[in-house]
Amino acid sequence: MSSIVNTEQAEAWNGYEGNHWADHPDRYDAVNSGFNDHLLTAAAIGDHDHVLDVGCGNGQLTRLAARRARLGHATGIDLSEPMLARARATATGEGVANVTFTRGDAQVHPFAAASFDVAVSRFGIMFFADPVAAFANIGRALRPRGRLALLSLRGMGDNEVGTVFGAMVEHLPPNPAPAGPGAPGPESLADPDRIREVLTGAGFEKVSCTPVDAPQVWGRDAEDASRFLGAWGPVRFLLDQVGEATAARARDALTEALRPYEEPDAVRLRGAAWLITATRT
Repeated sequence: MSSIVNTEQAEAWNGYEGNHWADHPDRYDAVNSGFNDHLLTAAAIGDHDHVLDVGCGNGQLTRLAARRARLGHATGIDLSEPMLARARATATGEGVANVTFTRGDAQVHPFAAASFDVAVSRFGIMFFADPVAAFANIGRALRPRGRLALLSLRGMGDNEVGTVFGAMVEHLPPNPAPAGPGAPGPESLADPDRIREVLTGAGFEKVSCTPVDAPQVWGRDAEDASRFLGAWGPVRFLLDQVGEATAARARDALTEALRPYEEPDAVRLRGAAWLITATRT
């Protein structure tokens, strides 16, 4: 394993947060997999390509990339050993052999120079301690004219899950503010101007940010979705800051806010993201 500079994120993703994702891979994929086609189409992975999946998590996108690069290879990198263990086991179970999962911090990992044709990421790029350094390091791992295809969240105000969370606000303490503009977090790359600044600063050109939406399945019904969302790391952290009675009121408010999104088979919220593409100079 290479050195890790983002120790705070490493602690989170190797503690409760990473274990929760590793224990519920199908549920988190149901939240995020609606964006897969957008991302894989933009990546245009060829039969012989070597693909890097940054922040690969439980590895669904890595496995899909490996199937497209059937004569090539896909490598997933992530900070979370629990999620990587899940990714390896699932790849073995599905018989996806041309895939490797590595624990490391993509900001500093010693990738072999010019060893990948394309780098992809499904919401794994918003947590770098130094995003310019991270993308410069990823750029060195790409061959000349190598390409990026990435997803980052648009602002929580653009995502219906943000609206749902708003129902809990009066019952919870304020979410800790980031250290400054662009600090690691879900919305650190929510501004297209910031995305272009980071990627051009890291040595990429032809940076494009396209808004894409997708349905996100959060549960079978409002109660099930509320239990799942309440156990999600960022929400659980806030619930742990208040007493049991207040936490119960917050959970009840969340459940009621989810009811308008109930469909016969699931609770679906609209997710909003930026589809980012760029080329290494």
